[in-house]
Parts: sequence; C-alpha cells; structure tokens
Amino acid sequence: CPPVGQIVKWTVDRCTNLTLGPLIAKRRTPEVQKKYDEIGGGSPILKWTERQGELLCQKLDELSPETGPHKYYVAFRYASPLTEDTLDLIEKDGVERAVIFSQYPQYSCATTGSSFNAIYKYYRSRKLPAGVKWSIIDRWATHPLLAKTVADRIRTELIKFPDEVKNDVIIMFSAHSLPLKAVNRGDSYPWEVGATVQAVMEELGYSNPYSLVWQSKVGPLPWLQPSTDEALKGFVKQGKKNFILVPIAFVNEHIETLHELDIEYCNDLAKEIGVEMIRRAAAPNDHPLFIDALTDLVKTHLHNNQPISPKFLTRCPHCTNARCQQTKSWFAKLCI
Repeated sequence: CPPVGQIVKWTVDRCTNLTLGPLIAKRRTPEVQKKYDEIGGGSPILKWTERQGELLCQKLDELSPETGPHKYYVAFRYASPLTEDTLDLIEKDGVERAVIFSQYPQYSCATTGSSFNAIYKYYRSRKLPAGVKWSIIDRWATHPLLAKTVADRIRTELIKFPDEVKNDVIIMFSAHSLPLKAVNRGDSYPWEVGATVQAVMEELGYSNPYSLVWQSKVGPLPWLQPSTDEALKGFVKQGKKNFILVPIAFVNEHIETLHELDIEYCNDLAKEIGVEMIRRAAAPNDHPLFIDALTDLVKTHLHNNQPISPKFLTRCPHCTNARCQQTKSWFAKLCI
C-alpha cells in the first residue's frame, strides 16, 4: 500500500463546452488530423506531462522525504489516459494521499472546472476509495518561478534578434481564447492570464512592448479578442515588423503551439503579411525553473493546512450551472 505523500498530477486537454460542440468537432476532424500529421503524427503533450511528473517526484523525494515517496498520475479528459481510468488505477494502487493538481496555471470553468466536474461525475455513482485524503491545487497563475521560466524562454529568443531592433520587438503573449458568454458570467480566466503576463513582464523589467492576444477560437460565438493572427496583421500595418510569440497558458508543447503558432502564424502568416523576424518562445516543458515551480507548489501544499481554496469553492457571479454547484459542494466535503 503506497504511503502518505503520493501525488495525483492532473492535466486536461482544453475544450470549451458549446451547444454545437459535437457538430463542430465532427466537421473539424479531417482538418485537425491533417494538422497532427504536419507536426509528426500526434501531440507530444503526454510525453511532456510524464516528463514533468517524473522530475517533479524526483525533486519531491529529495526535498520533502517526510511526505514521500511520491508518484504522479496523468488524467486527460478526451484522450488516453482518461480521467476515469486514472481514478480506477489510483484506487487499485491503494493511494492514501492524493493531490489533484491542475496543470492549467490559470483557472477557467471550461478547462480546470470541467475536469473537476468529470471527477465528481465519476464518483457520483461509485463509492469513494476508503482511507484517501484528498486536496486540490486549482490555480497558480502568479507563482514567481512560473514567471521566471517564461521570462527565460523569452530572453532565449530575444537575443536572436539584431541589436538595432531588439528593444522594439513586440512580445505577444498568446492564450487560448474563451467565449464572451463565459467571461460575462464571471469566469476568472482572462484576468488570471493577465496577471501571469504582468508577472513575466515585471521579471523582464518591462524591457519591450507587449500585448495579450487570444488564439484557437472555435465555433460561431463571439470570443475574447484580439485574435493572435489579427493582432499580428494590425501591428504590421502600424509598421511593426519583429515579434516573439509566447504561449502563456500552455505548460507544454502540443498542437496549438507546434501548429497554430509555429506553422500557421510564425511561418505562413508571417510570410504573407511581410514580417521581418518572428520567433516563438518554447513552452515551459522540462525547464529546470518550471520543475522547481511545480515542486514548490506541491511541497508547500503538502505542508500547509488548506486542502481546498475559498476561491475554488466560489462560483462565478452569474453561474446558473447546477453541475457546478454540485461539484463544488461535493469537493468541499471531500477535501477536509
């Protein structure tokens, strides 16, 4: 039976719940498959998540042996390993201490919230495994080591620009967009992403002009603007020619960095609109500072007395989703 201190590391593929979602997904399947073929046949998100989990547990065993040994589990919403399969494995392994650790630094009801709903749904018709102590890390947008990681990724690209243009390079922080109906409901995602941007720019000493833009809009509803591609076009019309694109809400490489940012924007669009030089900062992946950030988050969490945050338990001001209320009430009783 694994001892106290085992870690459940959760990560989920981004998906926004739309009424037209199934129809849109069906129509986009051939297009999406073509994009996966163009980045090598599949997403590396599982590879990077497992690498992060391995390094995290190694550091935890070293720095917090009293809570170890530590083990990570990965749970995706829409790809293997699926949430329900991972929960089943956790029970079979006899885990006694489980930390549900969202790998989205910034919380959204459509991402982290959706994953917590899935956990509640799984256990709604099942008996909870006996003897497990549960707790949650639901957001970490302003962790200083996350900001240092992203800043270092930006510096790595910035030094590749000629000295005469380096100070004028526009840093474009690109995050997955969100439907405005979710923003108007009170979803905290936009301002949490903005908080990460400010933390990174403070780390950089506000050395360059910068902008927060939004990518990966799906469906006909109005979403957060400006979109990454339209922002690039707008800046070029203003005479700006040098850019760094920064994935600010993704902690590892996947189709939205490797295809949308690298191929569609840094290559195809940049050539079309006359960009002089454009670089893309790497996602955190296995950057040592990022592993230190994960380690600090979990170590601190394991040693404090707050298994669940008041913010997580608070619904959006205009939330009318009964499932959300049920989920938060269930977790409030679970994480005590």
